[in-house]
Amino acid sequence: MNLKQIVEAESKFLTANYKKYPLFVEKGRKCLVYDYAGKRYVDLLAGIAVNALGHNHPRIANIFRKQIKKSVHVCNLFYHPYQALLAEKLLEISGLQKAFFCNSGTEAVEAAFKLARGYAYKNQLGEGKHEILTLDNAFHGRTYGALSATASDKYRKPYEPLVPGFRFVRFNDVEDLQRNFTDRVCAIIIEPLQGEGGIHACSEAFLQAARKLCDQQRALLIFDEIQCGIGRTGRYFYYEKFGIRPDILTLAKPLGLGIPLGALLTTDTVAPTFGPGDHGTTFGGGPLACRLGFEFVKILQEEEMLETIREKGDYFKNKLLGLKDKYAFVADVRGEGLMLGMQLDFPARDIVNRCLEAGFIINVTSDTVLRFLPPYIITKKEISRFIKALDKIFSQVAQERKEGTPPAPEAVSH
Repeated sequence: MNLKQIVEAESKFLTANYKKYPLFVEKGRKCLVYDYAGKRYVDLLAGIAVNALGHNHPRIANIFRKQIKKSVHVCNLFYHPYQALLAEKLLEISGLQKAFFCNSGTEAVEAAFKLARGYAYKNQLGEGKHEILTLDNAFHGRTYGALSATASDKYRKPYEPLVPGFRFVRFNDVEDLQRNFTDRVCAIIIEPLQGEGGIHACSEAFLQAARKLCDQQRALLIFDEIQCGIGRTGRYFYYEKFGIRPDILTLAKPLGLGIPLGALLTTDTVAPTFGPGDHGTTFGGGPLACRLGFEFVKILQEEEMLETIREKGDYFKNKLLGLKDKYAFVADVRGEGLMLGMQLDFPARDIVNRCLEAGFIINVTSDTVLRFLPPYIITKKEISRFIKALDKIFSQVAQERKEGTPPAPEAVSH
């Protein structure tokens, strides 16, 4: 089938959940993706932060071949070796003590909310202590609990009424946080570095205030590092930057390297809230996914990737800042490591389309923010090639704006 046939078939048979770009992917290798016509693209999106080791990493491919001959799924009524092995690795690098595995980031968030409310209830911390604070601009998922903690009206409005007991706090506003942190609050959930919201970092002062208030009010601090965690910023976890440890940590994205896998990590104090039957999953924590996750963390450690992620991230960010200095329509460049955003003063989807035509995969979030989430193995040479192409595209845009040329129409939604 060609791209046109695939588009027609999907339009006929699938719900229209995704606004897709015109790329028909056949295969990938390292940081390159190939379409069915043989054209290659440099992948600076990594499956939205999933393909952290690129495509067809030899060690991962070898693990996949070995495990698929043994077992892909073992239900959680029985034992297999890889849940404990992966949990030990994650707890070692996070400083937490207990793990729960599920299928996705939004499921990890749902588990976190249940754990927080259950902790307050089972420890009799006070009648009505069930409220969960979240931040403006936050994105935590699209299931009902996670959606209730997600700020954007475009995600929320069509599906109201949502789960009660969630309140929003202004981003990085310590005074607003203090006003809203009553004795009814059982938890606050924070993306220390927001992803879908446009690559915005929480300040150290705000995170410290959240930790202090949680301690004072016997509430739980939840960090959502589904996008920014497990090496993405050049640290295992972004919260390490300030030495502020959460009570609950949610993870997913690169953890299973493309095989669905999410995780909740927590403390020995909080973990006993969940007993047999209190929470569960049919597919979460299977042997294939956990073995891949275990190998992923081993590769991060053995190849000392965090330092190179920081180095390449600084190189990439400096190149983007050079474009900001050159073009007035670039409003900001922000982020850390290989989680970067460039804010434009106009809707940016057409730039994504032009990059795709030039052989580079990126995306746009929050309408005006170009988002870059490349594989950790990306090279400086590939970054430089992209910057050169983006410079050329921006030069064309600057000329069009000077001439008053209207923007190109948005790609068709399929």
